[in-house]
Amino acid sequence: MISASVHILRLTRAAFVFAREGVFGVVDPVLVAPPGQWALKLARLVERHGAKSGPRLSRALERMGPAYLKLGQFLATRPDVVGVVLARDLEALQDRLPPFSQIEAEVVIATALERPIHQVFCQFGPPVAAASIAQVHRGEVERDGIRTPVAVKVLRPNVASRFRRDLADFFFVAEKAEAHSPEARRLRLIEVINTMSRSVAMEMDLRLEAAALSEMAENTKDDPDFRVPTVDWDRTAHNVLTMEWIDGIALNDRARLEAAGVDLPDLGRKVIQSFLRHALRDGFFHADMHPGNLFLDKEGRLVAVDFGIMGRLGLKERRFLAEILLGFITRDYRRVAEVHFEAGYVPPHHSVENFAQAIRAIGEPIHNRTAEEISMAKLLTLLLEVTGLFDMRTRPELILLQKTMVVVEGVARGFDPRLDIWKVADPVVREWIERNLGPIGRIQSAASGVGDLARLASTLPELAYRAASVLEHFEIMTRDGLRLSPESIAAMGRTEGKKSRWRAIALWIIAATFIGILIAVLRLA
Repeated sequence: MISASVHILRLTRAAFVFAREGVFGVVDPVLVAPPGQWALKLARLVERHGAKSGPRLSRALERMGPAYLKLGQFLATRPDVVGVVLARDLEALQDRLPPFSQIEAEVVIATALERPIHQVFCQFGPPVAAASIAQVHRGEVERDGIRTPVAVKVLRPNVASRFRRDLADFFFVAEKAEAHSPEARRLRLIEVINTMSRSVAMEMDLRLEAAALSEMAENTKDDPDFRVPTVDWDRTAHNVLTMEWIDGIALNDRARLEAAGVDLPDLGRKVIQSFLRHALRDGFFHADMHPGNLFLDKEGRLVAVDFGIMGRLGLKERRFLAEILLGFITRDYRRVAEVHFEAGYVPPHHSVENFAQAIRAIGEPIHNRTAEEISMAKLLTLLLEVTGLFDMRTRPELILLQKTMVVVEGVARGFDPRLDIWKVADPVVREWIERNLGPIGRIQSAASGVGDLARLASTLPELAYRAASVLEHFEIMTRDGLRLSPESIAAMGRTEGKKSRWRAIALWIIAATFIGILIAVLRLA
């Protein structure tokens, strides 16, 4: 157990770095209690020359190392915690660190795969990209006498212990904040760090990233506009991931895309619709779809890489997302509000009408304007203000989804400044709603309900057996010496008669309900 003094010592060092980079200069002193105002003044004294320019927090986080860098990237997906302006600043945070040596990478691979490097790859080149958790090399493998290029992702040596140490400091801060601040408790800061901790833990086991690649490959195998690299499971372990090398054009290389004659507005449409299909249809989406992680292959398909950050949505959240999007598209703000209440996201003591009014304030600025006039940052700010006003507790999976949607729209708008996200989203959203909330979806839901009743009915023989067993034991007890007075027997008879009548009534109600469901299913069919 690490003592509080150790946490404070390490956090003091972090505070000094933040002060040197001018991070505290962006804090409004009016919002801070008097003792904190003195601390801010002291922090400004150690600010280095030139710290006032550029993204200050991003610069400080890069200096603090891998865990702080990853924290900054994670907080960029949580504008509800750090605010929209700061979240947008953190979006520019580059997860780029100097690569570790070629020899270290080869040792990691040989140890993980229990074979010398030359037996694993017929060629293994220097790193082509290096980030906070891992770096990527280009290699070659031989299959049936043919050399095939592969991408080899290698975990940084000793990175897990460094992350564990810094995460302990983050938990210390979150616990103290929630102990003294109602707003920190509303934002669930401990849960924020817990979510980040789980995300990082998954990123540090490259087998899990390989599994995410495999799952998305199955989900998208019939998609005409999207695919993912193939995993080489024979050359994949806890800290090594080998996959197909992608020779496509990176979406951040605008010059190559234009030189290749790519239809850029159509490319923007593919980005938006692919993401929405994955989120709605599969409930499993790539949550880091910036241009550097997306390629266009020779067949015109999008290819995504780097599956370290993934998002999941249950059926309830997908229904919520689909109805919310459709509500904004059709301007049915009352329905948008009702969905929030039905999903349990807004406490029931609030008014549906008042919430619908607040939603209208968000939705109306979208309509009757050209796409390039719509400020997604302003829209996001309004939405976050509304969530606080109506006591909505933070939903990490929805915030991650929301933030990814903003990033995806930004990528698409880069190819078509006049792109209207609502028109592009409309066919995907309607298709999902018709499939899941229309007649077919109702039949499937009803069939699921019948299945649940059938499973309940299948347990009746076991219940009857248990009842017979109890009666048998009771008979043995009475035969071997249990004696009841005539008055007790008469009273039990009267009680049992009443129970039998209620049991009969309950059985008739269950039977009638079961028959009613069957009739409803047949009518829908």
